[in-house]
Amino acid sequence: MKGIVFLNGEPPEGEIDCRGALTVCCDGALRWAEKRARVDIKAGDFDSLGYIPQDALVYPSRKNYTDGEIALDHLLRRGCTEIELYGGGGGRDDHAYGNLSLLYAAFLRGARATMFTRYTAVYCAAGEIVWEKKRGITLSLAPVGESAHIMESEGLRYPLKDLTLCRASCRGLSNVVEAERARVFCDAGTLFVFEVREEAKW
Repeated sequence: MKGIVFLNGEPPEGEIDCRGALTVCCDGALRWAEKRARVDIKAGDFDSLGYIPQDALVYPSRKNYTDGEIALDHLLRRGCTEIELYGGGGGRDDHAYGNLSLLYAAFLRGARATMFTRYTAVYCAAGEIVWEKKRGITLSLAPVGESAHIMESEGLRYPLKDLTLCRASCRGLSNVVEAERARVFCDAGTLFVFEVREEAKW
């Protein structure tokens, strides 16, 4: 089952395909989400939106969980195993960092969560990770936690072999897929995987 979370950051461009998905909109994201997609559930404390929408799931503003965590938990408990997050980047960088943590929280519970920003798709993965028909994309890998070990890779511009990626290093950034099928094998730890679109600049 597919789930979608709309977050109160930088809105995506264009409409979002919600076919076959259960959607949860967090707080201030309602300002842009209702114009771009179908909203099934409105949830949060609504301190950002400034009013309580009709039929919303309302939580206290003083709580130990972000609205994004509440939305993710709701989808996981409903059986969603493929989850997309929109609006998780831009604006407040502390919330963007927290939204990356949601990807790992989903991973630990057996779901694949991908956060789509304007230029990047980010998700967590371990073991064998394969990219099919993505020749030319920029690919960055970073450890979740202190470190992650990559045993081997194929189809990348910069080969990765018996390499430990560490939190205090930028090694793993800005690789490029150069084959119709590329792969890495992460045999220890978990990776944040960043797939960067061609139009992204730095």
